Amino acid sequence: MYSDETYAHGGAVYIQEKGELRCINYSHKAIQPSVKTPPRLKELLLGTTAFHLQRKDHFVHTLDSEGSIQYTAKSLLDLCLLYVAENVEHIESLVGFPEEMAARLFVVADEKKKFSDQETGSRALKVFCDAYEDLVLRSLCLRNRFSVVFEKLEEIKTFQSLRCLDLHGCKFGDSQEIFEYLTSDHLSRSLSQLFLGANSLSDAGIQKLTAPVRIMKTGLQNLELLDLSYNPITERALGYLACFQKLRGLDLSETLIKPGTALNGLLWRKMRLVSSETPLKAFCHSCKTVGWAQEVIRQWEVDAVNLQKIRTPRTNAHRFYGVEKMFHEKLNFNAVNNKIVRLQFYRPDPEFDFGISQVKLDRNTDGKMDLPSKTDMKRKLSPESEAAALGSKVAKRQSIPSFSAEDLDLLNSY
Repeated sequence: MYSDETYAHGGAVYIQEKGELRCINYSHKAIQPSVKTPPRLKELLLGTTAFHLQRKDHFVHTLDSEGSIQYTAKSLLDLCLLYVAENVEHIESLVGFPEEMAARLFVVADEKKKFSDQETGSRALKVFCDAYEDLVLRSLCLRNRFSVVFEKLEEIKTFQSLRCLDLHGCKFGDSQEIFEYLTSDHLSRSLSQLFLGANSLSDAGIQKLTAPVRIMKTGLQNLELLDLSYNPITERALGYLACFQKLRGLDLSETLIKPGTALNGLLWRKMRLVSSETPLKAFCHSCKTVGWAQEVIRQWEVDAVNLQKIRTPRTNAHRFYGVEKMFHEKLNFNAVNNKIVRLQFYRPDPEFDFGISQVKLDRNTDGKMDLPSKTDMKRKLSPESEAAALGSKVAKRQSIPSFSAEDLDLLNSY
């Protein structure tokens, strides 16, 4: 209860307008009441405004015809999603949670910047990726986004159900960390298209990339499309790549590998790939970012650009540009003629379209090239011929050691 002094001037009436209390019914002839606003009344009237200032996201703000702000409470479902999104990093699992609700929860968590936060980003993404896999992200393009790769590598590792991954121009060299991600068991089961062009990869890097397939029969066994263009690799790398038996497209443009009939014959015998005289559409930047996390990736790119304006990572820059300089010194890009040496190969298969309207093969000029004719491409080998060819391959494999000392050292490093 308040004292009589508090309610002087006969029951003043107060209203709230724009966050301020105003007395509306005192007499104009009377003196403005000098008493303070009753503390309890002020608490009740200003309580709602204080709550609005603390949790504006619990209400929808609209303007009426007179220009005053009106607050409309959000639905209970929206409030629940907001609460869960704010604490998403503490969720143990979302397995069994409805996909429609999970998609809405992902959007709310993204709005709260949970996936961009350095402390919560990796854990928050893992919660969704473990439950919804390729719905979160089934295709990722980080072409020429090397700053994003190095700033957000831990978050990128949570995407374990990618079908297509474009890391062209990221300049990570023969980094062991990136190869551990690419050859992880879960990712390798789904990944079928991989673009690693312009990354300063050497033969040692290709050896690391293929080691799980060659030695342990794990890793990228389902790879169908591989881009290794603009890397200083040699013919030695082709021996490592032969383990990709499902490979249907290979880009070796602007490498240290010399084109010619010998190369064409080698790739046909080892991998059943033929040279393409026309550019393949599959290697023309065909990978796009697709999934719930599209906006997350876009925000990472924006943050990386803003971060570069603030500071320049000198250590990484010296390392990358140093490797790049060495690469350009070793690799002659035919700068005088401005001619690109295009080396793209594909496996003739009517069920797999690489965007070629007509198949054109190099002519067998020296009689030594083991390439099929157009009629041979259409005709399949008989079971007896396939068995004989398989037997000869097995005999050759048995006469050669399964892996070298370098492979053993590399195996021990995992």
